[in-house]
Amino acid sequence: MMLGQNEDSQQLAIIKKKYGFDKPVATQYFYYLNDLSPISFHSKTEGDYTYLSQNKYSATQLFAIGNTTTVIKFPYLRESFTKQGKKVSQVLSETLPNTFVLAVSAILIAIFLGVILGVLSALKKDTFLDKIIQILSTLGMSVPSFFSAILFAWLFGFVLHKYTNLEMTGSLYELDDFGEKMHIKWKNLILPAIVLGIRPLAVVIQLMRNSLLEVFNQDYIRTARAKGLSEFQIIKKHAIKNALNPVVTAISGWFASMLAGAVFVEYIFGWNGLGKEIVNALNTLDLPVIMGSVLIIALLFIIINIFVDIIYTWLDPKVKLE
Repeated sequence: MMLGQNEDSQQLAIIKKKYGFDKPVATQYFYYLNDLSPISFHSKTEGDYTYLSQNKYSATQLFAIGNTTTVIKFPYLRESFTKQGKKVSQVLSETLPNTFVLAVSAILIAIFLGVILGVLSALKKDTFLDKIIQILSTLGMSVPSFFSAILFAWLFGFVLHKYTNLEMTGSLYELDDFGEKMHIKWKNLILPAIVLGIRPLAVVIQLMRNSLLEVFNQDYIRTARAKGLSEFQIIKKHAIKNALNPVVTAISGWFASMLAGAVFVEYIFGWNGLGKEIVNALNTLDLPVIMGSVLIIALLFIIINIFVDIIYTWLDPKVKLE
């Protein structure tokens, strides 16, 4: 696939040796773990797959025993099969920031609107407003992201384009009309951020409503009311903070999922992020990019979960860091 029409047995042998495909599967797996590990072992023999090449590894030597050098390095995610030897780490560094901006925008929309609508729904329990909010949140949770993306792109980017001035597709950075410089276009963020935020918004509304109704039944809320505090003061100082725990749990999971699950939204809106890159890599069988993306997403899940555990200690003093 990499060689195209230039394929012959000699060129194929060179490619196999370069990527270690001429070795048994178990050896190839060890090579991959060695590439990923911050502390790794390398041959001093030029031509070996594990030879410490400056083009491949950014490493500092620790010590050497015989023909083997032990180094400390940045994890090496290898090279893309289809991007003319471009490093996977470079591909990810170019696309992940765009996905991060999209995910943060979407989650901020979900938190801001979700908390407000959840509080309103709890305060107006069983009224017409509460039922409308519940119907909309259920609908938002039920509609798949790819369908919402197509619908929003068609409606606001095509049908109502002259009113919204929004495009059906577009990324954060785009070339100017002369094709010379890249310019940031914030308006291209609006539709994908809203679409990506719809489902977590629905979850936040439901969780905030149910959690707040539970908090309202606690003794300290009744005590606050008995002291003559206004409903606004009770909600602001006592209720919201204690009702946020389940919301934070949900938001952390959704935020991590967005970094991985923005695939359909990014692809439909033409947003040059990690999701779109994963789709392109799957279509071209660019395995190093796929594997590198999965590993980065897994790492982000772990980091976000640790961060959420720390936030818990601020929201709930009963939770202590050991």
